[in-house]
Amino acid sequence: MPLSVAVQMDPLETINVAGDSTFALMLSAQARGHRLFHYTADALNYRDGRVWAKAHPVTVQRPEAGRAGDHFRFDAPVNLDLGDQADVVLMRQDPPFDLGYITATHLLERIADRTLVVNDPASVRNAPEKVFVLDYARFMPPTLVTRSLEEARAFLAEHGEIVVKPLHGNGGKAIFRVGSDGANLSALIEVFNQTWREPHMIQAFLPAVAKGDKRIVLVDGEVVGAINRLPGEGEIRSNLAVGGSAEKTELTAREREICAALAPELKRRGLLFVGIDVIGGEWLTEINVTSPTGIVAIERFDGTDVAGLIWDAIERQVAARG
Repeated sequence: MPLSVAVQMDPLETINVAGDSTFALMLSAQARGHRLFHYTADALNYRDGRVWAKAHPVTVQRPEAGRAGDHFRFDAPVNLDLGDQADVVLMRQDPPFDLGYITATHLLERIADRTLVVNDPASVRNAPEKVFVLDYARFMPPTLVTRSLEEARAFLAEHGEIVVKPLHGNGGKAIFRVGSDGANLSALIEVFNQTWREPHMIQAFLPAVAKGDKRIVLVDGEVVGAINRLPGEGEIRSNLAVGGSAEKTELTAREREICAALAPELKRRGLLFVGIDVIGGEWLTEINVTSPTGIVAIERFDGTDVAGLIWDAIERQVAARG
């Protein structure tokens, strides 16, 4: 059955078509006959119990070589009632996970009883990437969440080398390695405290990161594929957005144990499309639920149609709602 699909994401003209997971999902939906609408989160409106967005009906295509920007076509915008005129909302805008993001989840939560929102907006709001993962501390490297320089110094003394990163950061931004001498730790905590009001995440440095950071994608709690992301020259960060590269990989027994432990809670929370990050085959560092990526690279290496599997799961859930 054709569905009306509203895609809440970043501006289409800004995306990297070659590797963007949302664009791959849109191409897959269109191939199935679903009708697509595009809007950005700041286009959301609420009045008298209704939530709507000024959205563009959109057609997407892979651009021809040398024709960058020729990957979508908008029709005239419409006021799309997300509760009555959409079957599915894909909440796919990139972080920052700020008050604008949080407000969007509150608005979409008001139509989630009528329209399937992927991922569930209340669960996205309650499961920030580096906070939800604390529920699975047994799989994590030694971790401290703090704004205290004194606590950070004590943690460094215990573990020798550490990594400091924003609690709500994304895309590998503002991740710092601090050596055993603690040089610049006080200045770094000072800058972090001035920049962010929330605590920061500090973890023991894992030398195994040199061999990559594995992104494992789960759909409705089931593993559908993985890639290993390798850091660029002189980097500890392996995120593709900051110059990392991807390679084919297989899961370790420990990684399968982690996925099995996560699966029931992901399904219970309505977190249908999730990407987790694991270092060294054993250390869970993040559970990505806002706008997970990696499905294009997985298809390139494994031939797995992850976008198709996501739509299979979405269509099952829409059918089950009646």
